Amino acid sequence: QVKLVESGGGLVQAGESLRLSCAASGTIFSTMGWYRRAPGKQRELVATITPGGGTDYGDSVKGRFTISRDNAENTVYLQMNSLKPDDTAVYYCYAETSVSGYWGVGTQVTVSS
Repeated sequence: QVKLVESGGGLVQAGESLRLSCAASGTIFSTMGWYRRAPGKQRELVATITPGGGTDYGDSVKGRFTISRDNAENTVYLQMNSLKPDDTAVYYCYAETSVSGYWGVGTQVTVSS
């Protein structure tokens, strides 16, 4: 059974940092990453990473967020620096195989001004 378990969300002030983690289990995953959905907005890409370390970032987080992964542990991380109130959202872990994609339940990140 595939499981994605996110952790690390919380409430911080603008300018501070947070680190999200997502532990995946149940199979071997190819691309893993993070998406977010802010209130009243559509879900958007935050960052993805391939098993070889290739990364892709949403324009709004480039230069502030860094995605990484531990292939041996099937875990993906998101280091978020210089957080802004606009980063407030539910952050969802995503992981895919050759036949399907999987989502975590999400973790809330709230950035106060």
